[in-house]
Amino acid sequence: MATGKNRQLQVPAGRWRYLLSWILLVLLSIGVAASDASAGLPVPRDGTLHGYLDYVSKVEARNREGLGRGAFLWIDELPEAGRKRAYEKLKQGSVEMRRLGKDDAEGAAKIPGGMIHDWEGMIFIPGVKLDQVLEVLQDYNKHSQYYAPDVESAQIESRDGDHFRVYMRFRRKKIVTVVLNTEQDVMYFRDSAMREHSRSSAVRIREVANPGTKEEKEKSPEEENGFLWQMETWWRMEERDGGVYVQNEAVTLTRDIPAGLGWLIGPFVTSIPKETLEFTMNATRAAVLRQVKR
Repeated sequence: MATGKNRQLQVPAGRWRYLLSWILLVLLSIGVAASDASAGLPVPRDGTLHGYLDYVSKVEARNREGLGRGAFLWIDELPEAGRKRAYEKLKQGSVEMRRLGKDDAEGAAKIPGGMIHDWEGMIFIPGVKLDQVLEVLQDYNKHSQYYAPDVESAQIESRDGDHFRVYMRFRRKKIVTVVLNTEQDVMYFRDSAMREHSRSSAVRIREVANPGTKEEKEKSPEEENGFLWQMETWWRMEERDGGVYVQNEAVTLTRDIPAGLGWLIGPFVTSIPKETLEFTMNATRAAVLRQVKR
């Protein structure tokens, strides 16, 4: 017969075996992800980029059409009841979000080798003017303050009137932490005394290995994990109702999710696009209101 002491030891031993098995599974999965990257599989293929660029061209056409007709903001195209509810929620400080593109289980449009994420968000900033919002958006040298911790550093590389070239480093975490060096090409357009829109393209995106250490370096395309390959952004701002409505649509391209690695990669590539946009909208409102109070 086992003693009480031996019976107490049997349960922890079983738990340790389970824990060790789980750790080995995690390490194996991470190893598969690393070998997947080293084999060059995440590099976007021509068909992947073609599918993304085709999608972006359709978004461009839709945005041109929207700017050319009366409905400047997307909520103005909603049925009356939905439009009224959206405006009420905006006035209460919410971020109105909608997902565009194909609606599938992962919340993304699938293309060969990749996933397109298309989200649009809107906020209302009370008691401010259009130029005060623009002052914050165009103050890229302070975006690491306005949008911390998502934006780790930012700097205007060049400016020619309403045309900006901007460096930004993003840090995003969801199961894994990803640091990205990007260069953004941004153009602003004045539509009227009360309206402005802008167009931003990430002309360069590089994943960073060992960020903040002596071994820091940018990964080659063959080494990257494909968490963000492409990014296009459209902003619209309209001053009325005693404040400014701010709208932002972001279309990003990420790798697809390999079989067996959904737990590791899936949360990043499917939820980060929406969460990042929602954070950006809230941070924009907070930054503008802080600047106005000074």
